[in-house]
Amino acid sequence: MKARRNKKQIPSFRKLIKTSKVKLENKLKNKQFKQQSTLKKYRKEQRKLRQAVKDAVSKKPIPLENPKEKRPGKRIEREEEEEEALPLDMVDEDDLQLMKDLGQRASFLTRDLSSSEPVHAKKRKHEHIIDKYEKIPRTLQTAPEKELIHLLPIKDKSGIIPQTREKPVTDSNKDEEDQEEERELEEEITEDPIQELTIEEHLIERKKKLQEKKMHIAALASAILSDPESNIKKLKELRSMLMEQDPDVAVTVRKLVIVSLMELFKDITPSYKIRPLTEAEKSTKTRKETQKLREFEEGLVSQYKFYLENLEQMVKDWKQRKLKKSNVVSLKAYKGLAEVAVKSLCELLVALPHFNFHNNIIVLIVPLMNDVSKSISEMCCEAVKKLFKQDKLGQASLGVIKVISGFVKGRNYEVRPEMLKTFLCLRIKEVEVKKDTEDINKPKKFMTFKEKRKSLSRMQRKWKKAEEKLERELREAEASESAEKKLKLHTETLNIVFVTYFRILKKAQRSPLLPAVLEGLAKFAHLINVEFFDDLLVVLHTLIESGDLSYQESLHCVQTAFHILSGQGDVLNIDPMKFYTHLYKTLFKLHAGATNEGVEIVLQCLDVMLTKRRKQVSQQRALAFIKRLCTLALHVLPNSSIGILATTRILMHTFPKTDLLLDSESQGSGVFLPELDEPEYCNAQNTALWELHALWRHYHPIVQRFAAHLIAGAPSEGSGALKPELSRRSAAELFEAYSMAEMTFNPPVESSNPKIKGKVLQGDSFLNEDLNQLIKRYSSEVATELPLDFTKYLKTSLH
Repeated sequence: MKARRNKKQIPSFRKLIKTSKVKLENKLKNKQFKQQSTLKKYRKEQRKLRQAVKDAVSKKPIPLENPKEKRPGKRIEREEEEEEALPLDMVDEDDLQLMKDLGQRASFLTRDLSSSEPVHAKKRKHEHIIDKYEKIPRTLQTAPEKELIHLLPIKDKSGIIPQTREKPVTDSNKDEEDQEEERELEEEITEDPIQELTIEEHLIERKKKLQEKKMHIAALASAILSDPESNIKKLKELRSMLMEQDPDVAVTVRKLVIVSLMELFKDITPSYKIRPLTEAEKSTKTRKETQKLREFEEGLVSQYKFYLENLEQMVKDWKQRKLKKSNVVSLKAYKGLAEVAVKSLCELLVALPHFNFHNNIIVLIVPLMNDVSKSISEMCCEAVKKLFKQDKLGQASLGVIKVISGFVKGRNYEVRPEMLKTFLCLRIKEVEVKKDTEDINKPKKFMTFKEKRKSLSRMQRKWKKAEEKLERELREAEASESAEKKLKLHTETLNIVFVTYFRILKKAQRSPLLPAVLEGLAKFAHLINVEFFDDLLVVLHTLIESGDLSYQESLHCVQTAFHILSGQGDVLNIDPMKFYTHLYKTLFKLHAGATNEGVEIVLQCLDVMLTKRRKQVSQQRALAFIKRLCTLALHVLPNSSIGILATTRILMHTFPKTDLLLDSESQGSGVFLPELDEPEYCNAQNTALWELHALWRHYHPIVQRFAAHLIAGAPSEGSGALKPELSRRSAAELFEAYSMAEMTFNPPVESSNPKIKGKVLQGDSFLNEDLNQLIKRYSSEVATELPLDFTKYLKTSLH
């Protein structure tokens, strides 16, 4: 039979906070109010009781009545009705006389209780006690009956005296005594009336409160930082300030506490994961230092957990737009609180990947990467990118990738492209392509006892044993992960990434996620298994031919294809001529009016297609690309021109025979066909790079230098050579360095000082002398006011 589990629920945060200072003050106030109201009610009841006793003494006792009898009023009415129904005229004289005789006799209704005995006379106990009460004659009530409250009887020497009092009737006019007592109680209970403050006074009061709260937060935080193990309980007090109830400073104080706790946890958290203690460990006796450390770790983990729950609740409140009962924080302030909470979660995600509840933070952050709010989405994406960049081992990255992949699939691939762009920051350079690579970086094996006995003496064995023990301890202390584990984690991460990419390529080809997928495939293509190369190249070519892709997306397809072929794809016999043709055909889609985002991808594609695959590229293809690139440099922005000319320089160095384009004489038969889309058959050897002379007169100084350098034949030394800061940088780096994204000249234009100092040029000095004389003559003439007739000039022009 299975042991019954403890079903006791973990107390919620609100239950734990009941013992806080604020709750104790509220409880004390409520208790005082209850005591005062109870005392007030007790005084009123005693006063009414005394009054009722006085009335009961002054009045005659009311006879007891049979509860089954009808009220006298109704009985009299019934008798009158009977009399009306049976008048005496209709009764015989004998019957009337009989009724009178019966009326004179003692009956149950008319007999006198003082003179006659009860009909059923039986001996009763203590009959003498109620003799006096029974002898009192009963009288019919003429006054309206009052409700009575029967009290406990009083027993004295004479006997039992029943006690009753009338039910008090609420009267609008209160007695003077009541009013005086109420006034006294109100004076005790009511405090001074709240004074209405002006806006300035209210702001000053708020500033004062806020300063007090800040000082309290700072005192608690400094105490925790000074000695975390002793003052760990103060974390709870600081966390209780997350429920600040003063509406003036509630939002600001909560934000300050969130940030303070986040910084505290980053500082005092150990560099290892805290595991819960087993029952055996709890039962064993330990030293005081160990027990103190255990209490610290247990308190830290519990407070960290509650803090994360509070942050999650703040985000939920903002999402649900639910107003709390306390109504301390308005709905407008929910977003500000949620942003601070999300920022703290992002900081903890990056700073504490090794600590407890890191997977819980990942589960909170990943859905917020796809949030409607752009600021929160960007914040979460940046945090995930930062985590990927600094994660050397890959454990935390794998956890994030799993959650993102599941989220994208669950949303049917309708998410922000930024989520998939975070994959580009993964630090994956090598994976386990084959299982035979296990022999790399084998763990060091220690000698067995038999080996030691054969090769070592007794003293040497003793020293060897001590060395091995020390080495083992050092390994455990360093906690360094082996290369095998790292490779395993990276391989698993990359498998999940490729599964996500291939699903989108298969099921959501028209999704906005496609550019991010193609960009990711271009980066990690060298790590794809060779078995998928053929199918992937077919898919990429189909996407390009479909015409559904934008220009940048088609460039990513080309880049991915060549990344695949430049890695393990070298062994495959695949001719990527169709991809060369596509890039050559679409180069002129780049122009100065665009944002130039595609230029960087084109430069990367040219580097992979021509420079890195120099052995597979023919001279005709290289000549055609160099000619088209020089033509393209004429109608793009300066930074794009610099990048393109830098690529041309590298191609001229890679293919030395292309310097024939600097000569005006034709090489071979045929005429250059610039409109032909096939680079192999356009006869580029029969043209010249006349575009370089136009670029030589460009307004940008760096473009001029590159054009002059290429005209001189791109020499490495001499007067025509480039400076090291230009020659040693890649084309993509130069494109970024001279970017004009800030809408300014880069480099800035030098200011030219006039040669003759003190002489200021006037506007007239820039005009021609004849034009100046003509202007003066017309301006000196007296203007005559004549009606303007434009029709005569129209007629003459028509004739």
